[in-house]
Amino acid sequence: MAKALTNTDLQLPGIKNLYHGKVRDVYTLEGDLLAMVVTDRISAFDVILPEGIPYKGEILNRIAAKNLDATADIVQNWKIDTPDPMVTIGHKCTPFKVEMVIRGYITGSAWRTYSSGQHTICGITLPEGLKENQKFDRPIITPTTKADEGHDEDISREEIIASGLVSKEDYEELERITYALFERGTELAEKHGLILVDTKYEFGKKDGKIYLIDEIHTPDSSRYFYKDSYQELFEKEEPQRQLSKEFVRKWLIEHGFQGKEGQQIPEMTPEYCDSVTDRYIELYEHLTGESFEKHPTEDIHSRIEKNLTQWLKARK
Repeated sequence: MAKALTNTDLQLPGIKNLYHGKVRDVYTLEGDLLAMVVTDRISAFDVILPEGIPYKGEILNRIAAKNLDATADIVQNWKIDTPDPMVTIGHKCTPFKVEMVIRGYITGSAWRTYSSGQHTICGITLPEGLKENQKFDRPIITPTTKADEGHDEDISREEIIASGLVSKEDYEELERITYALFERGTELAEKHGLILVDTKYEFGKKDGKIYLIDEIHTPDSSRYFYKDSYQELFEKEEPQRQLSKEFVRKWLIEHGFQGKEGQQIPEMTPEYCDSVTDRYIELYEHLTGESFEKHPTEDIHSRIEKNLTQWLKARK
């Protein structure tokens, strides 16, 4: 049975810092480098679930790497290389304190806000009479900022500039890049019979230049609909077929868990974890048009350590 990598403690030359995120372990290395290990941890409702999902980390890392390469003509990005299927090495940048969320359709949290009667989102007034999952005339950017306690908070363009979170000049450039990336992501999705519904981008600066950082267009940071069934389901006002990790959230809700106090995470059996792996493989194959080959999972930690050490030695 395949094993999941849920924690890393790599012994690498020149480590300056190690940060464990919800899904990623980020190693700061000498020479202004970051090594980002995408583990098999899975989170939902801001909670890390107790079991890992075999191959999930590799799938997300490979999708992100492909999309970083496919958009490098629009904006330079942090990626230098992927020395292991679960690892990207890249430039250490100073992150902007906002995430650029862009939406081509009204769904998810934007729909929940709109349907509650609040028709202004992040300073943008939306037209009356929209239906769930309807396409906007033009995509809208609904930025978020990281609050002190770590939750994303909606913020308007005007508030970002007025507060000095991002300069006017930089923010206008982030907007331009965000629209261009979303347009490219939409084109790439269409080739595989998908609609890029919404996504988020993170940016940083290095030597005065703007870089795209973190992941891009993965099922964890983006929402996709199936193109062939979109119109019919929209007209019937039925839920869209989605390509995202929504199926995990749905399973948790059905088993009485939404991350609230006093709720218990349901048991994640090996059979259930394998079924989630199968869904992630399906996501990978839909998004890339390629079949996914499984690597041995017996000793992933040693493999990563070896591949990264060799890469760092060769770079010197």
